[in-house]
Amino acid sequence: MTVLCFEAAAGSRVDVFVSGVSDLTRAAVKRLAEGGHVFVNDVSAKASANVKPGDHVRVEVPDPVATRAVPEDIPIEIVYEDDDIAVVNKAQGMTVHAGAGNYEGTLVNALLFRLKNLSGVGGELRPGIVHRIDKDTSGLLVVAKNDAAHLSLSEQIAQKTARREYLALLEGVLKDDKGHILTEMGRDPKDRLKMAVLPAGKGKIAETDWFVEERFKEFTLARFSLHTGRTHQIRVHAKYMGHPVVGDKLYGYKKQRFSLEGQLLHAFRLTLDHPKTGERMTFTAPLPDYFENILELLRRERKGDQNHG
Repeated sequence: MTVLCFEAAAGSRVDVFVSGVSDLTRAAVKRLAEGGHVFVNDVSAKASANVKPGDHVRVEVPDPVATRAVPEDIPIEIVYEDDDIAVVNKAQGMTVHAGAGNYEGTLVNALLFRLKNLSGVGGELRPGIVHRIDKDTSGLLVVAKNDAAHLSLSEQIAQKTARREYLALLEGVLKDDKGHILTEMGRDPKDRLKMAVLPAGKGKIAETDWFVEERFKEFTLARFSLHTGRTHQIRVHAKYMGHPVVGDKLYGYKKQRFSLEGQLLHAFRLTLDHPKTGERMTFTAPLPDYFENILELLRRERKGDQNHG
């Protein structure tokens, strides 16, 4: 059994709070609560119960039972597909594959419904999944439709020939135009739910390049290019820079200007060699509307400040 513990920073429903700070969906939290696995201040709680700032929330997630993911008719955006791969533009709020307490509504469930074949290398709960994107991050990921494609794509990621680029709105204004971050990362020793930059020899290498795309009065739009694929890598490195991702409930500021469902982080470009033909292919996905709308608001504010200046 996995035990997740949180301290509430603001008032909300239990299911809303837990889904915001973990990979569990509200539906999964509800099921766990119905089974007596959710507690507020050590008292069993319903999913609809309210939590106040300072409340301690504990969620007990039973160990997953080995099972096969089932197809579900869930809308997804497939931007490219052939006999070997599919490239998907994942929406914010969707978990990539089944995990602790969360076996429905995932990208895998949707892929099993939409596609005839998926690789089996990742196992019955993760068919086709070569790499993942956090639940509340949007954007592109490639799916393998057979084992040969899966192994080729995994090797490209390991050898850093596949490129994954993200756009993120960061808190504060970055002074430099670009930078390179090379650290070690692993589980945060103080909070097992989080990842953290660790001292040398204590974690795995995490390498990220970043570039400023646009500056605003209190924010910066930055592009990130991953050399490694550690869990939460960009979010942790952004925090390490002192400029966490806007809307990040786990690593970002407690006080947020915008009301968001998740972080403003989008995998906008994916470049890889086709596993069968060897052709170099690049795919792009535009920013989601909610992300673009905030940028437009910030641009209008900047223009207004310049006019008044």
